[in-house]
Amino acid sequence: MSNLFSPARLGALLTKEFIQMRRDRVTFAMMLGVPLMLLILFGFAINSDPKRLPAALLAMSNDQYTRAMVSALENTNYYRFDYIARTEAEADFLLARGDVSFVVTIPADFGKRVERGDRPQILIEADATDPSSASGAISTLGTVASQALLRARGMEAAAAESKASQLDVIAHRLYNPEGISQYNIVPGLLGVILQMTMVMMTSIALTRETERGTMENLLAMPANPLEIMLGKVLPYAGVGAVQVVVVLFAAKLLFHVPFVGGIGLLLSSILVFVLGLVLLGYTISTVSRTQMQAMQLTFFFFLPSILLSGFMFPYRGMPGWAQTLGEIFPLTHFLRIVRAVMLKGAEFPAIASEVGWLLFFVALFAGLALLRFRRTLD
Repeated sequence: MSNLFSPARLGALLTKEFIQMRRDRVTFAMMLGVPLMLLILFGFAINSDPKRLPAALLAMSNDQYTRAMVSALENTNYYRFDYIARTEAEADFLLARGDVSFVVTIPADFGKRVERGDRPQILIEADATDPSSASGAISTLGTVASQALLRARGMEAAAAESKASQLDVIAHRLYNPEGISQYNIVPGLLGVILQMTMVMMTSIALTRETERGTMENLLAMPANPLEIMLGKVLPYAGVGAVQVVVVLFAAKLLFHVPFVGGIGLLLSSILVFVLGLVLLGYTISTVSRTQMQAMQLTFFFFLPSILLSGFMFPYRGMPGWAQTLGEIFPLTHFLRIVRAVMLKGAEFPAIASEVGWLLFFVALFAGLALLRFRRTLD
C-alpha cells in the first residue's frame, strides 16, 4: 500500500517545499525580482535608436543661417547642444572625455557663402566608438540641414532648382571610421569578463569556506579583519591580471583592435577596477549563507550592470532615469575608460572623473566588507 500514489504525502511534500522557499528569501526575491527587472529594463530603458544625443557647437559666426541650422538639428531630436565650444581643442577634449557624441562646426564664412550662392559647408565630427549610436544621427543630417538652409533663404519651393546652393555636409567618424563593431565590443568584453569572474569567484570561494567551517580557523588566527580581507582578495586580483593579459592579446592579435593610448594608464585603471570587483565579491560573501545565495546575489548584480552600462545597448539612448541608475555600477565607468584609452588615445585628464568613481567604489566596498566582517565576529 505504501507504494501507491498518496495525495496526502504529496501535499505534505509540497507544503514542506513552500515553507523552505519562504525561508530562503534570496531565492524568492530572485524569482520575483528578475522577471520584473527584465520587463522594466527592456520595456523602458533599452533603445537601439538613441535620440537627444549630447553635442557641442563650434560656430564661428552667429548669423541667421547658423541659427536656423542649429534649430533644425535640434528639431530632429537626435542632437542636444549642451556645449558651446570656443576652440577646436576644447571640442576635441569634449569628444575624448565622452561628454558629447558630436561636434558640429560651422565656419566663419558660412553666411557669406550662402548669400553668394556658393555651396556652403559644415563639419560634423562623431564619436564612432559605438557605431550604432552615431549612424542614425549622421544619416539624417544632410537632408534636414539642407532643407533648413533653403527655408532660411526662402527657397523651399524652389529646392529642385537650387542645387548650387545645397549644403555640403562633411562627416568624420572619429576613432572608428570603418564602423567596425568589434572595436566597441571587444574592449567592453574585458570589463564584462572581469566582472563575471572576479565577483563570482570571490563570493563563492569565501562562502564555501563559511559552509565548510574553515572560516573559523581564520577567525582563530591573530589577524585583524583588514589582513584577512586582503589575504582573501589579492590572490583573485592576481587571477584577474592573467585574464587581462589574455583578453588584451586576443583583442590585438585576433580582432586587430587599435591600441592608441598609454598602456600604463590602462593597466593602472584596470587594477583599480579589479580591486573594486574582488572587494564587492567579498562583501557579497559576508551576506550570503550558502554558495547558491552568493551566486544568486552575483547574478542579480550582473544583469542590470551589463544592460545599463552601455555594453550591449547605447548608453545615450536610455532615458535619464536609466542613465542615472547606470552610474552606480563600476562597469559603466570602466567601459568609458577602456574605450577612451584604447580607441581615442585619451590621457589621464580626460578619464580622471571615471577613475575617481572607481576609487570611490573601492573605498565603499572595502568599508562595507570590513563592517560586515566585524559583525560576523560577534
